[in-house]
Amino acid sequence: MYSALPARSVAVVLGTRPELVKLAPVIHRLGDATRLVHTGQHWDDAMSGRFLQELGLPRPEVLSGVGGTSRAVQIGRSLEQLDALFTGDRPAAVVVQGDTNATLAGALAANARAIPLVHVEAGLRSHDPAMPEEHNRVLVDAVSDVLCAATPDNRANLLAEGVPADRISVTGNTVVEAVRRHLPPAARRAALLTRHELVHDRYVLATVHRPENTDGPATLRAVLTELAALATDEIPVLLPLHPRTRARIEAERLDGLLTGIRVLDPLGYGDFLALARHAALLVSDSGGIQEECTVLSRPLLVVRRSTERPESMADFADLVAPGPELGRLARLRLAEGGRGLRRLAALPSPYGDGLAAERIARLVASAAGSAAPAASAGSPSALAA
Repeated sequence: MYSALPARSVAVVLGTRPELVKLAPVIHRLGDATRLVHTGQHWDDAMSGRFLQELGLPRPEVLSGVGGTSRAVQIGRSLEQLDALFTGDRPAAVVVQGDTNATLAGALAANARAIPLVHVEAGLRSHDPAMPEEHNRVLVDAVSDVLCAATPDNRANLLAEGVPADRISVTGNTVVEAVRRHLPPAARRAALLTRHELVHDRYVLATVHRPENTDGPATLRAVLTELAALATDEIPVLLPLHPRTRARIEAERLDGLLTGIRVLDPLGYGDFLALARHAALLVSDSGGIQEECTVLSRPLLVVRRSTERPESMADFADLVAPGPELGRLARLRLAEGGRGLRRLAALPSPYGDGLAAERIARLVASAAGSAAPAASAGSPSALAA
């Protein structure tokens, strides 16, 4: 689409499956200009390869020796290899997304070589210093040349920290178009529910993977106990089990708490969206699901101590700590039934109009020093606050 950009001139650096989902719409618009680099932070041929195929992405360059190491080692090894790549084949611009270790490594590599840096989903803040991602996102914003803020609140966070206004554009969030593109059609969703013996609006879908919920056995026990207590014949609880979470459950001998919960293998993105679209309630510690629930019009309980996405909390989601409060709020949301679901269906997502990727691609083209296509009604200024 951006024919003025030379092939492989824009390095898109990522390292996790959520980044693949969020950046896929931007990569599709950049087309052959994309040079996809995966740090290997979360890489395995089965799951990552499946996501690449499902999202229609090219096979990336994959760094070595990064996955399964500590935060410092991940950032250090990724930075060293990225610096070598960018020295040997200098990109015109680097694009990173969010707040992962891969994001920070990509940002520092670009900054070290004075390569224009575009940060997608800039300005998120949890104001929680115990969250490693908070430090990552603050550092990345500090060295970025173009900051793509998903919402006006994100822009306000950046302005409050002294980021010049001319470096910030409110673009919306690419999650809106990612969900719209990859949500399977109604017939496929119905077949999936039939296969799992589910009735729409009559089950709970949960995910648990963050270290704050899995690394401490008491916390993990509290989460699983409340999920198991919610499960009934009428309202089953589905738990696609992240490999890391499964390993922690086995290590702490908490397998018995899974009795009564329908444990599933990890799902592809489309299948997960399909199940989420018809769940009576979502329970998760994921950041992405906090955004996806607003597009799918589903209620969510965010099992974390803090969130960087307060926009979701206004109507769609509640922040809750592990323990009895999780069960209490879950039962309140379930008791709202169809009335609650209809209320959410009438609300727009706070994350934009589904044109974020086009706006971001224009900004990338400009940062890379090439003439972007002529502005349209969907230009960045259309959403700028």
